[in-house]
Amino acid sequence: MREFLPSNLDVIRPILWDEKGLLLLDQRLLPWKEKYLRFRTWQEVRRAIKDMVVRGAPAIGITAAIGLVLGAERLKARTRRDFLAKLSRVAEGLKKARPTAVNLAWAVERLLKKAEETPGSPADLVAVLREEALKIWEEDIEANRRLGRLGAELLPDEGAVLTHCNAGALATGGYGTALGVIRAAVEAGKDISVFADETRPWLQGARLTAWELKKVGIPVTVIPDVAAGALMAQGKIQAVVVGADRIAANGDVANKIGTYSVAVLARENKIPFYVAAPVSTLDPHTARGEDIPIEWRDEREVLCCAGKRIAPRGVAAANPAFDVTPARYVKAIITEAGVAKAPYKRSLACLLGG
Repeated sequence: MREFLPSNLDVIRPILWDEKGLLLLDQRLLPWKEKYLRFRTWQEVRRAIKDMVVRGAPAIGITAAIGLVLGAERLKARTRRDFLAKLSRVAEGLKKARPTAVNLAWAVERLLKKAEETPGSPADLVAVLREEALKIWEEDIEANRRLGRLGAELLPDEGAVLTHCNAGALATGGYGTALGVIRAAVEAGKDISVFADETRPWLQGARLTAWELKKVGIPVTVIPDVAAGALMAQGKIQAVVVGADRIAANGDVANKIGTYSVAVLARENKIPFYVAAPVSTLDPHTARGEDIPIEWRDEREVLCCAGKRIAPRGVAAANPAFDVTPARYVKAIITEAGVAKAPYKRSLACLLGG
């Protein structure tokens, strides 16, 4: 069976793709079970993104790109014009799956533009779209490795690094952004250990970050989200590295809920707070953080744990999936194109070629 896989895949493989469709490592089941689920249609892919079978901005972008290809393969269109019109509707459906992660819309729009610029029949365009989706995936892995090497230089030669949520291979095409920086530092010979916030309510830190770091042999200690400040005050944390789902033009960062609190605590304790993300996460069209759409999820994710209700019935819950960290709390933004520092409006524009 023909596989559509990057040549630079990591040892942790959250995404696989072959002629039968898309295979996703179900991140809802980790660390208890490593199980891949098969998706054959773009509607199934959209549901997988929304239900968090796959999560993490870069991984969502790659998955959406493959979903668009799966949709293109099933389109019934006699003319190129009809094909592009129907493809655009599929793209709009995919973009609605999760609004905060800018990589999703970026990847889908990149494929649409490629199809519009390429002459040929619908069959020709499907082949071009497949090639472009694979290219996005390969570029993401290489970007992770490059930004990892750049970010590794910023970490201390020894000490503990705090991270929030999961920004590793599971959240990307492979290797990781925040965890990519940590992995690259260890590979460079630095003596680094990790404190992983549990990251309520989905526990991505406890379930996913800890699972990844154990896989690659990096010492990790899971802590309650509320313990980060105390450990910082005790001098047990030397740096913070997190990922991002969208970075506004002024350097404001949208990331998993709780990131803002970590950034404020880091500033209070004079600990550098770094953000690691590929250039595709930069959004020059969004001027500032307050303009970033924030996804709110089902309150049952907060009211229940492991399928059991933990709050009294009749009690409501607020469940924003992300928050925004103002640029003033960010020491540096690490990308594959370089490390940006304040003033971010200028430095991020330079990274984007502006």
